Amino acid sequence: MDYIKISTEKLLVWLKENLNEERYEHSLGTAECAKSLAKKYGQDEEKAYIAGLLHDCAKCFTTQKLLEIIDEHLEIEDSEKENYKTLHAPVSAYVAKVEFGVVDEEILSAIRWHTLGKVNMSVFEKIIYLADKIETKTREAIYADPIRKFVDEENGLNKAILQSYRQTIKSLVDRDLKICPLTIEIYNNLQDELSVT
Repeated sequence: MDYIKISTEKLLVWLKENLNEERYEHSLGTAECAKSLAKKYGQDEEKAYIAGLLHDCAKCFTTQKLLEIIDEHLEIEDSEKENYKTLHAPVSAYVAKVEFGVVDEEILSAIRWHTLGKVNMSVFEKIIYLADKIETKTREAIYADPIRKFVDEENGLNKAILQSYRQTIKSLVDRDLKICPLTIEIYNNLQDELSVT
């Protein structure tokens, strides 16, 4: 099934022109990791690969451009606008839809929530979220390895994502930064999911 209206080759050209070198490599790494995780967890590998390529397509837009697109075309919570580092996620989903003709709701949702995550993510959404954190091209082992080690365990997807949130929360506390209420809610929800399995 075609999940995007342009060829992968044309998409790669667009990404190379619109991302810096490290972000381009990260996008390739996320796509490859997402494909591998999709195979492991019984999801559509091609679909995961496309979502991985697109997940950061707006990452190198200026903050002003991201906010302009959000104000003109998207509805997001005010609390989400407070962290400029996550603004690219909803805008990347928008660009995927408008620029590249992606209509698959699961791809768009996975892109939309790959930074913050959300409560009750689908398996596909979890795969894109996790691939972004553990791909091997640009993610440092010191951060990614403690997450990667859970992937092969029983219920490994949830365990790995929980570890990712654990590290995020610890990092925010260590830097004396605010923790988004959604992050706490997701963390608690994952703890609950794992306690009943």
